[in-house]
Amino acid sequence: MRKAKISVDTKRKIMVDRLFSSYSGPAFAIRTWDGWTWRSFDNQVPVFTVELKSPHALSHILVNPNEWSLGEAFVDGKLEVEGDLIAAFHLAEYIFQQPLALRYSLMQKLGATYFHIREFIRGGKSHSPSRDGMAISYHYDQPPEFYLPWLGASLVYSCAYFIRDGDSLEEAQRNKLDYICRKLRLEPGERFLDIGCGWGSLILHAAHEYQATASGITLSQRQATAAVGRINRAHLQQNCNVELRDYRTLANCPEFFDKIASVGMFEHVGRNLLPRYFQIAHSILKPGGVFLNHGIARSCKQKSRKLSFIDRYVFPDGELVPISEALEAAEEAGFEVRDVENLREHYAKTLRLWVRGLEEHKESALRYVPRSTYRIWRLYMAGSAAAFERGDLSIYQTLLCRPDQGKTNMPLTRADWYTDQVSEAGAIA
Repeated sequence: MRKAKISVDTKRKIMVDRLFSSYSGPAFAIRTWDGWTWRSFDNQVPVFTVELKSPHALSHILVNPNEWSLGEAFVDGKLEVEGDLIAAFHLAEYIFQQPLALRYSLMQKLGATYFHIREFIRGGKSHSPSRDGMAISYHYDQPPEFYLPWLGASLVYSCAYFIRDGDSLEEAQRNKLDYICRKLRLEPGERFLDIGCGWGSLILHAAHEYQATASGITLSQRQATAAVGRINRAHLQQNCNVELRDYRTLANCPEFFDKIASVGMFEHVGRNLLPRYFQIAHSILKPGGVFLNHGIARSCKQKSRKLSFIDRYVFPDGELVPISEALEAAEEAGFEVRDVENLREHYAKTLRLWVRGLEEHKESALRYVPRSTYRIWRLYMAGSAAAFERGDLSIYQTLLCRPDQGKTNMPLTRADWYTDQVSEAGAIA
Protein backbone atom coordinates (compact mmCIF):
# COMPACT_ATOMS: atom_id res chain seq x y z
CA MET A 1 0.00 0.00 0.00
CA ARG A 2 1.35 3.38 -1.00
CA LYS A 3 1.94 5.80 1.88
CA ALA A 4 -0.07 9.01 1.86
CA LYS A 5 2.03 11.93 0.71
CA ILE A 6 2.85 14.37 3.49
CA SER A 7 2.30 17.99 2.54
CA VAL A 8 5.09 20.55 2.68
CA ASP A 9 3.31 22.42 5.46
CA THR A 10 2.97 19.24 7.52
CA LYS A 11 6.69 18.54 7.12
CA ARG A 12 7.43 22.07 8.23
CA LYS A 13 5.27 21.67 11.31
CA ILE A 14 6.89 18.38 12.26
CA MET A 15 10.38 19.87 12.02
CA VAL A 16 9.54 23.11 13.81
CA ASP A 17 7.73 21.19 16.55
CA ARG A 18 10.87 19.12 16.96
CA LEU A 19 13.17 22.15 17.11
CA PHE A 20 11.09 23.82 19.81
CA SER A 21 10.03 20.70 21.72
CA SER A 22 11.83 21.82 24.90
CA TYR A 23 11.20 25.56 24.55
CA SER A 24 9.63 27.10 27.69
CA GLY A 25 9.96 30.83 27.09
CA PRO A 26 7.32 33.42 26.15
CA ALA A 27 4.73 32.28 23.60
CA PHE A 28 5.60 33.24 20.03
CA ALA A 29 4.61 32.66 16.43
CA ILE A 30 6.53 32.24 13.16
CA ARG A 31 5.34 33.57 9.82
CA THR A 32 7.32 32.67 6.69
CA TRP A 33 7.76 34.48 3.38
CA ASP A 34 5.03 32.40 1.72
CA GLY A 35 2.38 32.92 4.40
CA TRP A 36 2.86 29.73 6.43
CA THR A 37 2.41 30.28 10.19
CA TRP A 38 3.24 28.31 13.32
CA ARG A 39 2.56 28.96 17.01
CA SER A 40 4.66 27.73 19.92
CA PHE A 41 1.69 27.12 22.23
CA ASP A 42 -1.80 26.57 20.83
CA ASN A 43 -3.49 27.72 24.04
CA GLN A 44 -1.51 30.98 24.45
CA VAL A 45 -1.61 34.26 22.57
CA PRO A 46 1.84 34.94 21.05
CA VAL A 47 3.84 37.63 22.83
CA PHE A 48 5.76 38.26 19.62
CA THR A 49 5.83 37.02 16.03
CA VAL A 50 9.02 36.31 14.08
CA GLU A 51 8.48 37.10 10.41
CA LEU A 52 10.93 35.59 7.92
CA LYS A 53 10.91 37.72 4.78
CA SER A 54 12.65 35.15 2.55
CA PRO A 55 14.33 31.70 2.61
CA HIS A 56 17.58 33.64 2.85
CA ALA A 57 16.47 35.02 6.21
CA LEU A 58 15.97 31.52 7.60
CA SER A 59 19.64 30.68 7.04
CA HIS A 60 20.61 33.43 9.48
CA ILE A 61 18.70 31.56 12.16
CA LEU A 62 19.67 27.97 11.34
CA VAL A 63 23.07 27.85 9.61
CA ASN A 64 25.23 29.58 12.20
CA PRO A 65 23.02 31.51 14.62
CA ASN A 66 24.82 34.11 16.70
CA GLU A 67 24.35 37.73 17.71
CA TRP A 68 26.02 38.94 14.53
CA SER A 69 24.04 36.88 12.00
CA LEU A 70 20.66 37.45 13.66
CA GLY A 71 21.43 41.12 14.17
CA GLU A 72 22.39 41.56 10.52
CA ALA A 73 19.18 39.89 9.37
CA PHE A 74 17.14 42.22 11.57
CA VAL A 75 18.98 45.38 10.56
CA ASP A 76 18.66 44.51 6.86
CA GLY A 77 14.92 43.89 7.26
CA LYS A 78 15.16 40.20 6.31
CA LEU A 79 13.89 39.21 9.73
CA GLU A 80 11.16 41.16 11.54
CA VAL A 81 9.82 40.89 15.07
CA GLU A 82 6.30 42.09 15.74
CA GLY A 83 5.33 42.59 19.38
CA ASP A 84 7.66 42.42 22.37
CA LEU A 85 11.17 42.55 20.91
CA ILE A 86 12.78 42.08 24.33
CA ALA A 87 10.90 38.82 24.88
CA ALA A 88 12.25 37.57 21.53
CA PHE A 89 15.73 37.31 23.04
CA HIS A 90 14.56 34.30 25.06
CA LEU A 91 13.98 32.60 21.71
CA ALA A 92 17.42 33.63 20.41
CA GLU A 93 19.13 32.16 23.49
CA TYR A 94 17.20 28.92 22.98
CA ILE A 95 18.22 28.64 19.31
CA PHE A 96 21.90 29.25 20.15
CA GLN A 97 21.82 26.12 22.32
CA GLN A 98 20.22 23.74 19.79
CA PRO A 99 22.29 20.97 18.12
CA LEU A 100 23.77 21.75 14.72
CA ALA A 101 22.41 18.56 13.12
CA LEU A 102 18.84 19.45 14.11
CA ARG A 103 19.17 22.97 12.72
CA TYR A 104 20.60 21.77 9.40
CA SER A 105 17.85 19.20 9.00
CA LEU A 106 15.17 21.81 9.59
CA MET A 107 16.90 24.23 7.20
CA GLN A 108 16.73 21.67 4.39
CA LYS A 109 13.05 20.91 5.03
CA LEU A 110 12.08 24.58 5.03
CA GLY A 111 14.13 25.45 1.95
CA ALA A 112 16.61 27.93 3.43
CA THR A 113 19.42 29.38 1.35
CA TYR A 114 22.94 30.07 2.55
CA PHE A 115 24.39 33.48 3.18
CA HIS A 116 27.81 35.05 3.48
CA ILE A 117 28.74 37.63 6.12
CA ARG A 118 31.25 40.30 5.13
CA GLU A 119 34.34 40.47 7.31
CA PHE A 120 34.24 43.65 9.33
CA ILE A 121 37.62 45.35 9.02
CA ARG A 122 38.66 48.38 11.05
CA GLY A 123 41.99 50.13 10.60
CA GLY A 124 44.53 50.81 13.30
CA LYS A 125 45.60 48.95 16.40
CA SER A 126 42.85 48.01 18.83
CA HIS A 127 42.40 50.70 21.50
CA SER A 128 44.98 53.02 19.99
CA PRO A 129 43.92 56.67 20.46
CA SER A 130 43.05 57.05 16.77
CA ARG A 131 40.97 53.87 16.60
CA ASP A 132 39.22 54.61 19.89
CA GLY A 133 38.34 58.03 18.48
CA MET A 134 36.78 56.42 15.40
CA ALA A 135 34.91 53.84 17.49
CA ILE A 136 33.42 56.48 19.78
CA SER A 137 32.55 58.72 16.86
CA TYR A 138 30.82 55.80 15.11
CA HIS A 139 28.33 55.38 17.94
CA TYR A 140 28.00 58.74 19.64
CA ASP A 141 28.29 61.18 16.75
CA GLN A 142 24.70 60.63 15.69
CA PRO A 143 22.72 63.90 15.64
CA PRO A 144 21.58 64.86 19.17
CA GLU A 145 18.08 65.21 17.67
CA PHE A 146 18.07 61.42 17.15
CA TYR A 147 18.68 60.74 20.86
CA LEU A 148 16.59 63.52 22.36
CA PRO A 149 13.05 62.09 21.82
CA TRP A 150 13.76 58.84 23.64
CA LEU A 151 16.46 59.93 26.12
CA GLY A 152 14.46 62.97 27.14
CA ALA A 153 15.60 66.50 27.91
CA SER A 154 18.27 65.27 30.35
CA LEU A 155 20.20 63.65 27.46
CA VAL A 156 21.61 61.07 29.85
CA TYR A 157 22.69 57.93 28.00
CA SER A 158 23.39 55.63 30.96
CA CYS A 159 21.51 53.67 33.62
CA ALA A 160 18.87 55.67 35.48
CA TYR A 161 18.14 55.34 39.20
CA PHE A 162 14.54 54.64 40.24
CA ILE A 163 13.82 55.69 43.82
CA ARG A 164 10.15 54.78 43.33
CA ASP A 165 8.82 52.24 40.88
CA GLY A 166 6.65 54.89 39.25
CA ASP A 167 9.47 57.37 38.58
CA SER A 168 9.50 58.69 35.03
CA LEU A 169 12.66 58.32 32.98
CA GLU A 170 13.36 62.04 33.43
CA GLU A 171 12.97 61.77 37.22
CA ALA A 172 15.10 58.62 37.39
CA GLN A 173 17.92 60.22 35.41
CA ARG A 174 17.86 63.27 37.66
CA ASN A 175 17.95 60.87 40.64
CA LYS A 176 21.03 59.21 39.15
CA LEU A 177 22.93 62.46 38.58
CA ASP A 178 22.23 63.55 42.13
CA TYR A 179 23.03 60.12 43.54
CA ILE A 180 26.49 60.26 41.97
CA CYS A 181 27.14 63.70 43.44
CA ARG A 182 25.96 62.46 46.84
CA LYS A 183 28.25 59.45 46.70
CA LEU A 184 31.15 61.74 45.82
CA ARG A 185 30.02 64.13 48.59
CA LEU A 186 30.65 66.97 46.18
CA GLU A 187 31.17 70.37 47.83
CA PRO A 188 30.98 73.95 46.48
CA GLY A 189 34.20 75.04 44.80
CA GLU A 190 35.67 71.53 44.47
CA ARG A 191 37.32 70.65 41.18
CA PHE A 192 35.32 67.85 39.58
CA LEU A 193 36.14 65.85 36.42
CA ASP A 194 33.78 63.68 34.38
CA ILE A 195 35.73 61.25 32.16
CA GLY A 196 33.53 60.55 29.13
CA CYS A 197 31.06 63.33 29.84
CA GLY A 198 28.67 62.72 26.91
CA TRP A 199 26.40 65.69 26.33
CA GLY A 200 27.47 67.24 29.63
CA SER A 201 24.53 66.32 31.87
CA LEU A 202 26.56 65.36 34.95
CA ILE A 203 28.89 68.36 34.89
CA LEU A 204 25.90 70.67 34.39
CA HIS A 205 24.22 69.12 37.43
CA ALA A 206 27.41 69.31 39.50
CA ALA A 207 27.99 72.96 38.59
CA HIS A 208 24.39 74.12 39.01
CA GLU A 209 23.24 72.09 42.01
CA TYR A 210 26.53 71.69 43.91
CA GLN A 211 28.46 74.79 42.76
CA ALA A 212 31.43 72.63 41.84
CA THR A 213 34.01 73.66 39.25
CA ALA A 214 33.14 70.95 36.76
CA SER A 215 35.11 69.77 33.72
CA GLY A 216 34.28 67.05 31.22
CA ILE A 217 36.15 65.27 28.45
CA THR A 218 34.81 63.24 25.51
CA LEU A 219 36.06 61.79 22.22
CA SER A 220 32.81 62.66 20.42
CA GLN A 221 32.92 65.96 18.54
CA ARG A 222 29.13 66.19 18.37
CA GLN A 223 28.77 65.52 22.06
CA ALA A 224 31.37 68.15 22.92
CA THR A 225 29.69 70.74 20.68
CA ALA A 226 26.26 70.00 22.16
CA ALA A 227 27.63 70.12 25.72
CA VAL A 228 29.24 73.51 25.17
CA GLY A 229 25.93 74.80 23.82
CA ARG A 230 24.09 73.55 26.89
CA ILE A 231 26.66 75.16 29.21
CA ASN A 232 26.29 78.50 27.41
CA ARG A 233 22.50 78.38 27.55
CA ALA A 234 22.67 77.66 31.29
CA HIS A 235 25.15 80.56 31.78
CA LEU A 236 27.59 78.26 33.57
CA GLN A 237 30.71 79.12 31.57
CA GLN A 238 32.51 80.33 34.72
CA ASN A 239 32.52 76.95 36.45
CA CYS A 240 31.75 74.40 33.74
CA ASN A 241 33.70 73.36 30.61
CA VAL A 242 34.13 70.49 28.12
CA GLU A 243 37.16 69.38 26.10
CA LEU A 244 37.51 67.03 23.15
CA ARG A 245 40.20 64.88 24.74
CA ASP A 246 41.42 61.30 25.22
CA TYR A 247 41.61 60.21 28.86
CA ARG A 248 45.20 59.02 28.35
CA THR A 249 46.40 62.60 27.88
CA LEU A 250 45.36 63.31 31.48
CA ALA A 251 48.52 61.51 32.61
CA ASN A 252 50.36 64.79 31.96
CA CYS A 253 47.74 66.95 33.68
CA PRO A 254 49.53 69.39 36.04
CA GLU A 255 46.45 69.92 38.24
CA PHE A 256 44.66 67.65 40.69
CA PHE A 257 40.93 67.07 41.00
CA ASP A 258 39.04 66.74 44.27
CA LYS A 259 36.49 64.35 42.84
CA ILE A 260 36.26 62.31 39.60
CA ALA A 261 33.47 60.33 37.97
CA SER A 262 33.30 58.16 34.87
CA VAL A 263 29.84 57.07 33.74
CA GLY A 264 29.43 54.63 30.85
CA MET A 265 32.95 55.17 29.49
CA PHE A 266 34.73 52.31 31.27
CA GLU A 267 33.33 49.76 28.78
CA HIS A 268 35.32 51.36 25.94
CA VAL A 269 38.73 51.21 27.68
CA GLY A 270 39.63 47.60 26.86
CA ARG A 271 40.68 44.82 29.23
CA ASN A 272 44.42 45.26 28.73
CA LEU A 273 44.25 49.00 29.37
CA LEU A 274 42.21 48.86 32.58
CA PRO A 275 45.31 49.07 34.81
CA ARG A 276 46.43 52.19 32.91
CA TYR A 277 42.94 53.70 33.13
CA PHE A 278 42.84 53.41 36.91
CA GLN A 279 46.47 54.52 37.26
CA ILE A 280 45.72 57.75 35.39
CA ALA A 281 42.61 58.44 37.47
CA HIS A 282 44.63 57.83 40.64
CA SER A 283 47.46 60.11 39.51
CA ILE A 284 45.20 63.15 38.91
CA LEU A 285 43.12 62.74 42.06
CA LYS A 286 44.09 64.63 45.23
CA PRO A 287 45.10 62.48 48.20
CA GLY A 288 41.90 61.91 50.13
CA GLY A 289 39.80 62.35 46.97
CA VAL A 290 37.27 59.89 45.60
CA PHE A 291 36.52 58.45 42.16
CA LEU A 292 33.15 56.97 41.17
CA ASN A 293 33.36 54.49 38.31
CA HIS A 294 29.97 53.57 36.81
CA GLY A 295 30.17 50.81 34.22
CA ILE A 296 28.78 47.57 32.83
CA ALA A 297 30.33 44.24 33.79
CA ARG A 298 29.54 40.79 32.49
CA SER A 299 28.91 37.85 34.76
CA CYS A 300 32.02 35.75 35.31
CA LYS A 301 29.87 32.79 34.21
CA GLN A 302 29.00 34.50 30.92
CA LYS A 303 31.76 34.03 28.36
CA SER A 304 32.44 36.66 25.70
CA ARG A 305 30.78 35.70 22.42
CA LYS A 306 32.57 35.69 19.11
CA LEU A 307 30.90 37.50 16.21
CA SER A 308 29.09 39.79 18.62
CA PHE A 309 26.40 41.92 16.99
CA ILE A 310 27.13 44.76 19.41
CA ASP A 311 30.83 44.76 18.53
CA ARG A 312 30.03 44.68 14.81
CA TYR A 313 27.28 47.28 14.71
CA VAL A 314 27.02 49.19 17.98
CA PHE A 315 30.17 49.55 20.10
CA PRO A 316 33.26 48.64 18.06
CA ASP A 317 36.09 47.40 20.31
CA GLY A 318 33.95 47.54 23.45
CA GLU A 319 35.04 45.02 26.10
CA LEU A 320 33.21 43.93 29.23
CA VAL A 321 34.98 42.27 32.15
CA PRO A 322 33.70 40.79 35.43
CA ILE A 323 33.56 43.27 38.31
CA SER A 324 36.29 41.30 40.11
CA GLU A 325 38.79 42.18 37.37
CA ALA A 326 37.90 45.86 37.53
CA LEU A 327 38.28 45.95 41.30
CA GLU A 328 41.63 44.20 41.13
CA ALA A 329 42.92 46.71 38.57
CA ALA A 330 41.68 49.61 40.73
CA GLU A 331 43.36 48.29 43.85
CA GLU A 332 46.63 47.64 42.04
CA ALA A 333 46.58 51.27 40.90
CA GLY A 334 46.49 52.38 44.55
CA PHE A 335 42.77 52.87 45.13
CA GLU A 336 40.90 51.68 48.18
CA VAL A 337 37.48 50.21 47.35
CA ARG A 338 34.89 51.90 49.56
CA ASP A 339 31.57 50.86 48.04
CA VAL A 340 30.25 48.65 45.23
CA GLU A 341 26.57 48.81 44.24
CA ASN A 342 24.88 46.73 41.56
CA LEU A 343 22.06 48.57 39.75
CA ARG A 344 21.21 45.74 37.34
CA GLU A 345 17.43 45.98 37.68
CA HIS A 346 17.62 49.75 37.20
CA TYR A 347 19.35 49.33 33.83
CA ALA A 348 16.85 46.72 32.63
CA LYS A 349 14.06 49.18 33.46
CA THR A 350 15.95 52.06 31.80
CA LEU A 351 16.47 50.10 28.61
CA ARG A 352 12.81 49.09 28.42
CA LEU A 353 11.86 52.75 28.61
CA TRP A 354 14.42 53.65 25.92
CA VAL A 355 13.13 50.94 23.59
CA ARG A 356 9.55 52.09 24.11
CA GLY A 357 10.53 55.72 23.57
CA LEU A 358 12.47 54.94 20.39
CA GLU A 359 9.57 52.92 19.00
CA GLU A 360 7.10 55.69 19.84
CA HIS A 361 9.30 58.29 18.13
CA LYS A 362 10.24 56.18 15.11
CA GLU A 363 9.21 58.78 12.52
CA SER A 364 11.14 61.51 14.33
CA ALA A 365 14.25 59.29 14.54
CA LEU A 366 14.09 58.50 10.81
CA ARG A 367 14.34 62.20 10.00
CA TYR A 368 17.89 62.18 11.36
CA VAL A 369 19.29 58.67 10.82
CA PRO A 370 18.91 55.89 8.21
CA ARG A 371 16.34 53.15 8.83
CA SER A 372 19.19 50.68 9.46
CA THR A 373 20.50 52.85 12.33
CA TYR A 374 17.04 52.97 13.89
CA ARG A 375 16.80 49.18 13.67
CA ILE A 376 20.32 48.70 15.09
CA TRP A 377 19.57 50.85 18.13
CA ARG A 378 16.18 49.25 18.70
CA LEU A 379 17.65 45.73 18.53
CA TYR A 380 20.74 46.34 20.64
CA MET A 381 18.81 48.07 23.43
CA ALA A 382 16.17 45.32 23.49
CA GLY A 383 18.89 42.67 23.60
CA SER A 384 20.70 44.53 26.36
CA ALA A 385 17.50 44.75 28.40
CA ALA A 386 17.09 40.99 28.09
CA ALA A 387 20.74 40.42 29.12
CA PHE A 388 20.34 42.58 32.24
CA GLU A 389 17.11 40.82 33.13
CA ARG A 390 18.80 37.40 32.78
CA GLY A 391 21.75 38.52 34.89
CA ASP A 392 24.32 38.05 32.10
CA LEU A 393 25.17 41.74 32.52
CA SER A 394 25.24 44.03 35.54
CA ILE A 395 25.93 47.71 36.07
CA TYR A 396 28.12 48.70 39.02
CA GLN A 397 28.79 51.99 40.74
CA THR A 398 32.15 51.59 42.43
CA LEU A 399 33.36 54.27 44.84
CA LEU A 400 37.15 54.39 45.09
CA CYS A 401 39.28 56.49 47.40
CA ARG A 402 42.91 57.63 47.21
CA PRO A 403 43.89 57.47 50.89
CA ASP A 404 46.07 60.23 52.33
CA GLN A 405 48.51 58.37 54.56
CA GLY A 406 45.70 56.04 55.54
CA LYS A 407 43.12 58.80 56.04
CA THR A 408 40.06 59.06 53.80
CA ASN A 409 38.07 61.93 55.39
CA MET A 410 34.93 59.88 54.75
CA PRO A 411 31.98 59.48 57.15
CA LEU A 412 31.55 56.17 58.94
CA THR A 413 28.20 55.45 57.25
CA ARG A 414 26.36 56.09 53.98
CA ALA A 415 23.38 57.71 55.71
CA ASP A 416 23.89 61.08 53.99
CA TRP A 417 23.42 59.46 50.57
CA TYR A 418 19.81 58.63 51.37
CA THR A 419 18.54 61.45 53.61
CA ASP A 420 16.37 63.21 51.01
CA GLN A 421 15.37 59.91 49.41
CA VAL A 422 13.83 58.82 52.70
CA SER A 423 11.80 62.01 53.03
CA GLU A 424 10.65 61.88 49.40
CA ALA A 425 9.98 58.17 48.95
CA GLY A 426 9.21 57.09 52.51
CA ALA A 427 12.01 54.51 52.48
CA ILE A 428 15.59 54.15 51.47
CA ALA A 429 15.74 53.20 47.78
